[in-house]
Amino acid sequence: MSQTVSAPSAATVRQDGAGRRGELAAKILTVLLALFFGTASGAPKLFQAQAAVDAFDRIGWGDWFMYTVGALEVLGAAALLVPLLSEAAALAFVGLLAGATVFNLTVLDAPEAVLTTVAVAALCGFVARVRRGATVRLLHRLRTDRP
Repeated sequence: MSQTVSAPSAATVRQDGAGRRGELAAKILTVLLALFFGTASGAPKLFQAQAAVDAFDRIGWGDWFMYTVGALEVLGAAALLVPLLSEAAALAFVGLLAGATVFNLTVLDAPEAVLTTVAVAALCGFVARVRRGATVRLLHRLRTDRP
């Protein structure tokens, strides 16, 4: 018996190529975002960098809020690097950055910082979109591992 194998269509090749490029871009972006959130954003809050202390003093909610946000950023940065958690972490960062945008506009009166928070949120949204399905796999694993 002989089988006829057809070549993939140009649309399939483009889609597969775009998918691989998107996945590679998401991997690189995920590492860069993890470095940003872990070192440039979260660590200064945990180690009481003066700029972070001043900003959170203006918010007026106390040091506990600065430490909480810093811890969430560092833990989220680590979660971004775990494939099964990356989508959930990226979505959580979108929420955190939405809150930061509101604070920048209302409490800190720093509209120039809004561009940064919105841009980083968009990058997190891209990572979440490319990694879609990771949260479903995580939930499935949690449900099936129960005794």
